[in-house]
Amino acid sequence: MSRFALRRLLQLPLVLLGISLVVFGLMALLPGDTAVALLGPYATPERIAELRAELGLDRPLPVRYASWLGRVVRGDLGHSTSLERPVADELVERGAATALLAATAFALATLGGVAAGAAAARFRDRLADHVIGALAVAGLSTPPFWLAMLAVLAFAVALPWFPVSGMRATVGGGGALDVLRHLVLPAAVLSVVAGSVIARVTRTAMLETARAEFVRVARARGLPERRVWLAHVLRPALVQVVPVIGLQAGYVIGGALYVETVFSWPGLGRSLVEAVAARDLLLVQGGALVMAVAYVTVNLAADLVQAALDPRIRR
Repeated sequence: MSRFALRRLLQLPLVLLGISLVVFGLMALLPGDTAVALLGPYATPERIAELRAELGLDRPLPVRYASWLGRVVRGDLGHSTSLERPVADELVERGAATALLAATAFALATLGGVAAGAAAARFRDRLADHVIGALAVAGLSTPPFWLAMLAVLAFAVALPWFPVSGMRATVGGGGALDVLRHLVLPAAVLSVVAGSVIARVTRTAMLETARAEFVRVARARGLPERRVWLAHVLRPALVQVVPVIGLQAGYVIGGALYVETVFSWPGLGRSLVEAVAARDLLLVQGGALVMAVAYVTVNLAADLVQAALDPRIRR
């Protein structure tokens, strides 16, 4: 196991290098001139040229990438032109809110998806299976931003149970319970699609495992049906489910962009949307890099969990 983990860790720098190249390249392909966007259409050509020199936009792309990557390696993500503060400070402040939202949504999607998929497999072709299957299809088919607006109408307008704006109440808020009330709707909305995918994969994997010879042997030994499904069907099926769970982390991180915008959640996704509109390249590059690193880290953890569940993968 340690050798497998070491191999995966040694591959990580190459993956991160590729991610940094993709992030920088995508930002360089954005249409328009950053200096013009920052100064406005009435800026003089001399001032535009001066700002381009200050930001390093007049240098060739390879030189700009090497300079940016060198600073990133040293922990310097640059200075935000729109916020006039270090990019790292903004990412730390906004990233904590996004981490809370994404972690909560990911936990809901994982636990709810596995539980729903296991129930659908256990009661195959019964009412529970049909209901869970219909809900999973509906969850997969619903755009997150539209689902977020439906949640606002249902649970904030028609039934005023939860707040729908910000992370804390503007007056008299700030405690853990207040944050939890603001977290419920965005986390639930963000978990729907990922949870639906996990539920469908869990059901399929468990039904496939249930046909294995060792499951029939377990039943022949007289083991209770509940123990057969939990110990002899669910655990081996998780080997197929864990990689899908890791992939859904990417959806949760990316989906935070939409959800944070609808619910005015003060997180990294909302900050990136505002940075793109302001042509703040360093903030966008830094934020995208941080989100990509988080996604790669979660998938690395999923690979290690899968290897722990199935020793054949380590070989």
